[in-house]
Order: sequence, then structure tokens, then C-alpha cells
Amino acid sequence: MEIRVLRYFLTVVREQSITKAAEVLHITQPTLSRQLAQMEEEIGVRLFERGSRKITLTNEGLLLRRRAEEILQLVDKTEKELIEQDEQIEGKITFGCGELGSVQLLPDLFKSFHEKYLLVTFDIYSATADHVKEQMDRGLVDIGLLLEPIDIEKYDFIRLDMKERWIVVMRPDCPLAQKEYVTAKDLSELPLIMPRRLKVQSELASWFGDYYDSLNVLFTSNLSTNAAVMVSRGLGYSIVIEGMMPFWDQSKITYRPLYPSLTATSVLAWKRGQPFSLAATKFIKHIKCLLGMD
Repeated sequence: MEIRVLRYFLTVVREQSITKAAEVLHITQPTLSRQLAQMEEEIGVRLFERGSRKITLTNEGLLLRRRAEEILQLVDKTEKELIEQDEQIEGKITFGCGELGSVQLLPDLFKSFHEKYLLVTFDIYSATADHVKEQMDRGLVDIGLLLEPIDIEKYDFIRLDMKERWIVVMRPDCPLAQKEYVTAKDLSELPLIMPRRLKVQSELASWFGDYYDSLNVLFTSNLSTNAAVMVSRGLGYSIVIEGMMPFWDQSKITYRPLYPSLTATSVLAWKRGQPFSLAATKFIKHIKCLLGMD
């Protein structure tokens, strides 16, 4: 006997009518009748006396009603205990990420997970993809949001749809701010602040082409915020991922996209075979579910 059919049976007992029970259960009357007939056939006894106005239970039906109520009470109690067990999961999940546009996807993941697991907290570690990955390799970061290119051969990951756009950060009063976009030639003789990541520098070298070897690189920087401080004081032009720039005060610092456009992708990743805490394991499952990996 299936739990579902036992619920059907008790609904019919309560309503004393298959037609009314079918309405309550939101199924058709023939479907409900067939389910009950199959149950009677399966257990080999007659459960109902079917009258013209209402149905009543046989002795066997009375016994099944008592047992069905006990069974369903136990099922409901067990389901509640399992849910409460889930809710009692606690711990801290360490999440690493850079200053990326795809960070905007994270609040919904965190919020929906926290609503289910109230005792779980998050530690957000901000760094470049290389540093986050290094922490992941050491088991100090559970999950990372990593800007590609990055070596993720030993990781499980979900590549996000959002494109990360490369831009030039500048003061609002500089001549480049009057342009719609910035070319490699525009930047070829200006003091620049470049990303520290070597793989990213290779991507930019390809974009700059013949101009790359003669660039005036005054600083390298691993995060865009510190670079922006240098830009605001007139020390250079910073080439970074657009990331959090739309949230900054554009009257103090602004930006323009590169042309031809240069974009990158990012991945949510976790180390394959890594022993995770129960909280982190649940969060990885939550990510897969919400982002359609499961």
C-alpha cells in the first residue's frame, strides 16, 4: 500500500463520498475509484459498503482506518523530524570571490539557503581568482567565484552566463571620459595600472597587440578598489573588470569599455573530492539545484 493511497482512503472515509473526496483531493472521481479498487484487490478484502447516498466501512475498513491514521501520523512525524534535523545544521561556509559583476548573483543564493538553514553563516573572502584558488587548494575556502582564465581541472564547477566586461577606470575630468569607448591606441602612451594575474595579462596582451610591449605600466594591482584610489589621485588609468563599478560614485571616478570589446566568464567552483562540512555540502547541493546543474 502506498502512503498516497492511504491518504486517499482516509479522505473518502472523512467525506463519506468518493465524489466529494475527489473534489477535495483535486483528482477525478474515476481515478479515485480505480485507486481504491486496486487497494482492495491488493489486500484481498472489501473496505466499503457502497450505499446510494454515502459509503460506510466494513469491519476490515474500520481496522484499516485505525492503522492508516497511525501510519500517517508516524509518516508526518518523521517528515517533520527530518525537516527539523535539516534546520539544525550549523556552521560557517567560506566563500571566495573577486570584485566581479557576477557577485550580484550571490545574494539570492545566500538568502534562499539561509532561510532554510538559519544557523549557517558565511565568511566572504575577497581576492583574485589565483589567491582564492590557492586557499581552496589548502582547504581554507569551500567555494570560489573565479574569473577565467583559471585552471580548474581538479574542480567541479558551474560556468555562469553573465559576461564580465573589461573597462578603463579614469577621472571624470580626463579627456578619455569624453569618449564612448577606449582603444589600445588611446592607452598606448598613458600611465596604466594593470592586473597582477599573469593569465589575465596574457589576455590583455592579445587585446593590445603591437602596443603591448611599449605600454607605460606604472602599477599592478590585484583588486580594482585600491587601483581606483590611485586613479582618483591622477596617478594612472586602471584596466579592470567592470565588476562593482556601477555602484561607485561616478562623479568622483568613472569608466569606459574597451574597444574592441573584451569580456571574460566566471565560474562557481569547489574542489573535487574535498571533504566538506555538512553545511558546505548542503550549500553546494543548493547551488546545483538553483543553477540547474542537478
